[in-house]
Amino acid sequence: MKNIISFTIIICLLVIVKSCNTKDKKSIKPEQSILSSDSLLEYRYQQILQQPLDSLGIPRSFDITTNTLKKLSSSDWTSGFFSGSLWQIYQLTGNEEFKQKAKDWTAFMEKEKNNSGTHDIGFMIFSSYGKAWQITGNKNYASTVVQTAKTLTSRFNKNVKAIRSWDWNQDVWEFPVIIDNMMNLELLFEATKISNDSIFHNIAEQHANTTLKNHFRNDNSTYHVIIYDTIQGNAINKVTHQGINDESDWARGQAWAIYGYTMAYRYVKNPAYIKQAETTLQFYLSHPNLPEDGIPFWDFDDPKIPNAPKDVSAAAIIASACYELFSYTQKEKYRVYADHVIKTLNSENYLLPRQNQSPFILGHSTGNKPKNDEIDVPINYADYYFLEALVRQKNLNKNK
Repeated sequence: MKNIISFTIIICLLVIVKSCNTKDKKSIKPEQSILSSDSLLEYRYQQILQQPLDSLGIPRSFDITTNTLKKLSSSDWTSGFFSGSLWQIYQLTGNEEFKQKAKDWTAFMEKEKNNSGTHDIGFMIFSSYGKAWQITGNKNYASTVVQTAKTLTSRFNKNVKAIRSWDWNQDVWEFPVIIDNMMNLELLFEATKISNDSIFHNIAEQHANTTLKNHFRNDNSTYHVIIYDTIQGNAINKVTHQGINDESDWARGQAWAIYGYTMAYRYVKNPAYIKQAETTLQFYLSHPNLPEDGIPFWDFDDPKIPNAPKDVSAAAIIASACYELFSYTQKEKYRVYADHVIKTLNSENYLLPRQNQSPFILGHSTGNKPKNDEIDVPINYADYYFLEALVRQKNLNKNK
């Protein structure tokens, strides 16, 4: 298909583009976006800033066709990303208004620190309180991270050597572990750094090792869900919940794996982690169904490609991971791909237009395609990882 090319060709094109002095009229350079008050990205920042405070109305996504904002309470797995985005806009701009709004929205999340009914408290609290701790150094934020880590460890099974993901569907799934769960380990690793209690780090490392052993196929792509028995701790089934089928390559699942093992390497320095991140990334980048602009379709195996919806959130997660992966490996191809994705997203093709007054930055994400839920829409976690990638890009550019 004309719009599908290999990653090798992408790299070649990027080198050519980089050497040119001509401007892409639709592209907005990241540094211009941050500094210029009339840029489209700056306008999107303002839409986030102006969202009225509401503990039961945290923005999750926006249905463009019906002009409807999907709002949620702190108990939703995506609830921490909105405040986390505000913290990161503050990092990028230095504007104190964003810092104050970040504080206000973050406070809504605190009660989830004792929520033992979900593994997603890692997402919920680390994207909000974790970012706040990393940016401000405020010990009150750190104490919430540690308490949440204590709660999360209650879901760890010593026989499986992993943290349970979902509690529903127990008559079919005895002990499910999803690849997304790798992302929750950052909270545990950081809790050990804060408290000096090694239990959090040890549990996170065991979970990462169990996932490393069972979640990956021979081609280094990842399954979405592994079902374990709790007596022997064996993997007894490998399925999907959000991919097109059990053996398909769900794009965001690959993103969670790449990011998760890159992050885990930061804390453990296990070479097997960095190897898995690289090999899964290579699978992703060399896939014949990866579009030229670097933004994947929601599932690489959707037979409707190229007429299938894309998933900007997967691209943003991987771009952020690639910057960190570059810092460990110094392999320029990772940085080149991340820069390519950021340039693509930071354009009129993906930034929401001015007439869209929702509190989001990017369009064209896919939440849960099998359930026909949040298809081709702005989603808060896409914005969060895009902003994180911008922060990482900015920091790397400082060190050039």
